[in-house]
Amino acid sequence: MPAKSLSDLSDKMREIDIAMLMTRTDGGTIAGRPMSNNGDVEYEGDSYYFTMSDARMVADIEADPNVSLAFQGDDMFMVAVQGKAEIMRDKAAFEDHWNPDLDDWFEDGVDTEGLVMIKVSAERVHYWDGEENGEVKL
Repeated sequence: MPAKSLSDLSDKMREIDIAMLMTRTDGGTIAGRPMSNNGDVEYEGDSYYFTMSDARMVADIEADPNVSLAFQGDDMFMVAVQGKAEIMRDKAAFEDHWNPDLDDWFEDGVDTEGLVMIKVSAERVHYWDGEENGEVKL
């Protein structure tokens, strides 16, 4: 069976809301936390997550932008992404990736004081789909 393309993976990832975002801490250990993709699932290699600027992961990313993401869907479909993260503070960019469900978490929307957006740009994507597996390099 031929390897899946990024477009194939995007179609299957569309139903997965939560990813585990892993960063390297200042002590060298790996820290992970669940993050919602906020319905922003037109996956072309970039993922976007909102958080507050004082979150530990923001300091981790600013010190070392190498991160990984792990997604698990139904029927033994899993994806592991290795990439580089950047912290974005541009409200226009926030609006491009905002949806009304985020208002439950961030009371003042894109104007929430201290709000940042994490952009993860994939470099390698590994997938497992039942017994099929492979890798997409970006």
